[in-house]
Amino acid sequence: MPIQIVTGWRDLSPEHRRAAAAVGAFDGVHRGHQAVIEAARDAATRLAAPLAVVSFEPHPRRWFQPEAAPFRLMTTDQMARALEDQGVDRLHILPFDAEMAAMSDEAFARDVLAAGLGLKHAAVGFDFTYGKGRTGSPEALARIGRDLGFSVSVTDRVDDQSGLKLSSSAVREALAAGDMARAARILGRPFAIEGEVVHGDKRGRTIGVPTANVRMGDYMRPAYGVFATRTRLPDGRLIEGVANLGVRPMFETPEPLLEVWLFDFTGDLYGQIVETELVERLRGEMRFDGLDALKVQIDADAQAARAALTTRA
Repeated sequence: MPIQIVTGWRDLSPEHRRAAAAVGAFDGVHRGHQAVIEAARDAATRLAAPLAVVSFEPHPRRWFQPEAAPFRLMTTDQMARALEDQGVDRLHILPFDAEMAAMSDEAFARDVLAAGLGLKHAAVGFDFTYGKGRTGSPEALARIGRDLGFSVSVTDRVDDQSGLKLSSSAVREALAAGDMARAARILGRPFAIEGEVVHGDKRGRTIGVPTANVRMGDYMRPAYGVFATRTRLPDGRLIEGVANLGVRPMFETPEPLLEVWLFDFTGDLYGQIVETELVERLRGEMRFDGLDALKVQIDADAQAARAALTTRA
């Protein structure tokens, strides 16, 4: 069954309550998050309850730091698909607004988790904080939960066997370094950007490399450059390609764009939603003397991308 998405926490119908839920931001749904979800799954099995995830929109960091640089690792739609792949039955999206930001830790547990969502169990990570001033801790939630009628499990920090830290901040560090393989190891899948295909300056068409252009929005900006890619189209096809992410030093764009040349593809994607995996960073952005030099480099990039995608099947 497809995952249910439930927004809000007030006046929920009975079928949208009484879950065993992993609670947190879960930006990225990386392997560390998946360990928390696994603890919720164990509780759901034990309590014969639906398996849910409770997250927030906007991300609390965006609420408290509205001027912060873009940092998100996925959209809500991507989160829902990633959670569905994990076997999650329901995604609760809670509005992180002035009311939520002002709640004490006890009020959040009492009014939202217990009274609103009616949770049977809350699974959280070792570093989970909640309530105004982030005063709530996992230990405090376990204590409050006992009084309110729900159990709590706390998942310890999980690292890769090689010692790689599994966290959203570690994903961002890898992306900033252009290390897509490390980011994928933490996430459990390649980092991917999803968005609507928009009109660009159509300069690529003049040299035989039409691109599907997607705005970056609030996505974390990986190190700018050229990437080997795989793009999932609305019809489900996965098309290999090569992309420039950045501002193009030779023909600067007013905002960072992901510009993907889809290999062996013809068709009109304008206005459609596509998701592009950044499989490997091939090089940084470069400035060229003219279109001929640019075209030579694009051909070389395409060859490099095809080779990289063959080794990362």
